Amino acid sequence: MKACDENIEKTILLADQMLALADEGDEAREDVSCGVMYGILRDAGYRLKQLAEKERAAHMAKAGLSVLKSGTG
Repeated sequence: MKACDENIEKTILLADQMLALADEGDEAREDVSCGVMYGILRDAGYRLKQLAEKERAAHMAKAGLSVLKSGTG
């Protein structure tokens, strides 16, 4: 796998970790400001994952491969 494609996969994994942390943090938060922070983290995770999946699809199309979704979330 090319380095650029590996980095896209790592980005998708990072976004999944961001989403998981946002969920964990939201469950354990003690005040509203933490809720805002975890909401921002969640929004950023979804946006980052969407961009990375779109980029992965573009790379696969350029290489003539069918687009497969990652097995995560």
